[in-house]
Amino acid sequence: MSEYQIPKIWEVDPAKESPLGNQSVAGSRFEQHLPIGDKPLQVYSLGTPNGIKVAIMLEELKAVGVEEAAYDLYKIDISKGEQFGSDFVNINPNSKIPAMVDYSVEPPITVFESASILLYLAEKFQKFIPTTLSKKTEMMNWLFWQTGAAPFLGGGFGHFYHYAPFAQEYPIDRYTMEVKRQLDLLDKHLATRDYILGESYSIADMVIWPWYGRLALGELYGSADEFLQVKNYQNLMAWAKRINERPAVKEALAIEYRTIDSYSI
Repeated sequence: MSEYQIPKIWEVDPAKESPLGNQSVAGSRFEQHLPIGDKPLQVYSLGTPNGIKVAIMLEELKAVGVEEAAYDLYKIDISKGEQFGSDFVNINPNSKIPAMVDYSVEPPITVFESASILLYLAEKFQKFIPTTLSKKTEMMNWLFWQTGAAPFLGGGFGHFYHYAPFAQEYPIDRYTMEVKRQLDLLDKHLATRDYILGESYSIADMVIWPWYGRLALGELYGSADEFLQVKNYQNLMAWAKRINERPAVKEALAIEYRTIDSYSI
């Protein structure tokens, strides 16, 4: 394979752009009419790690009796490019799942980015969020850590290890090194605590677990858990299994996303 020569100016190659995938411009690509159910919260998502976060939070709220957190959950099929439809882009101009609209207030509030959705719900209902400034700051530290770290796991390691059309040693080594460092960080942090913030389960666990917990349990990127020797991180494994056994987490993983059929390209 010849070495790539970096051009002085990068220009779009139309052959590499996809109507359903990567393009160099933002915005909607077709007219779309998303369904709106009768529940206070309308969620448009998919069962990816980021989508799972929101499903877990909503099921955890249900489990503790927060009736006001009732929701309708609709599938945005990113393989069909549904995230680029006009209605979805109006909710999330970044065209990424998940996204949510809270119709319990007037005017309705739109929320996008998974960590932002969890923080919004935690603050709205005062559940799974610390009340002291020190603990809330610690929680925010971990929320920001996850949003900054996960792209190295997903878009970096996951892409080059599992999805890229052919294996490349340099990017796999580079991102594996970083993911191993992140796993070691979590393992050391969890050596003296049951959950990310100590003894209290919180949205910090909910945002981190769908990525790192499911990786530890062998649910991400094929045999990546074996490749990364995740079982060596015993504290991380114990935490991953602990959360996996929560009834609300089981419900979130088993939930069916309602498909949308009322859109046009």
